[in-house]
Formats: sequence, C-alpha cells, structure tokens
Amino acid sequence: MIKQEVLNALNKQIKLEGDSSQLYLAMASWAECKGLEGTANFLYSHADEERTHMLKLIKFVNERGGKAFVPQIEEPKQEFESLKEVFTAILKHEIFVSESINEIVFLTLEHKDFPTHNFLQWFVSEQIEEERLARNILDKLEMIGNDKGGLYLFDRDIVTLDVSAEQ
Repeated sequence: MIKQEVLNALNKQIKLEGDSSQLYLAMASWAECKGLEGTANFLYSHADEERTHMLKLIKFVNERGGKAFVPQIEEPKQEFESLKEVFTAILKHEIFVSESINEIVFLTLEHKDFPTHNFLQWFVSEQIEEERLARNILDKLEMIGNDKGGLYLFDRDIVTLDVSAEQ
C-alpha cells in the first residue's frame, strides 16, 4: 500500500504528465500551422509519449492499492515566436518535470517505499534523455540562427535527431 504522502505526489505527477502532453500537442499544432511538418510530427509523437507516461503512473498507482486521480488538464500556451522559443520552453519544462520526479524519489526513500522507488528509476532515466534531447536541439537551432535553408534542413531532419536519441 502506498503511503498517502507518496500517493499525493504521484497523483500530482500524473497531472504534470498530462499537462506535458497538452503542451507538446499545442506546440505541434503551432508548428504544423507554420509549415514545419517535421517538427510537428516530432512534437505530436512526444505528446503521445507524455500521455503514455501519465498512463504508466495511473496504472502503477492503482496496482499498488492506491487510487489514481485523473485531473483536469491545464490549457497550454498556444502561440510561439520561433522554434527556438518552443524548444527553450521544452527544456525548461523538462527540467521542471525532472525536479518533480526527483522530489518523489526522495519521498519514497524517506518512507522506505522501495517498490515505488524502483518504479520511478525508469522516469529518472527518461528525464535525463528528455533534457539531453532538448539541449541537443537547442544547440542545433543556435547554429542555424536565422538561416531559412538551415531551418528547412532542421525541420526535415528532426525525426532523425529523435531516432538517434533513442539509441
């Protein structure tokens, strides 16, 4: 049985993962409307991934005898000035998610909740990868600057960046 304090933290994380999915979805829609099809597909895929993270948490909580709370999802920002702004926001958000996961990990150690601690290690590793990918993309966007040809190639190749990140 999950202790109430850990359960509350996990339910808070469920909301955060749902909010993350919505954020990526709004960014994907923005990119698609700007003609950035590759970036839109990348972001749509990440929106699905964040929703999967939410479901993974919900199932874990329920399997451990807790009750997962499915909250109302917040409306994310809808408009962006540039791809650099999008990926800067993504990095900032992923760092926030990492900090949240780390707080829950610490809480599980305080409560000697080793099954939840073990379960969360997957999320810790996933967040390291998410932050690395966002930093990598920002580095590439910094190199491109305002070059439209570079932006075209970036948009075409972003799917490759995502695939190479998984290896």
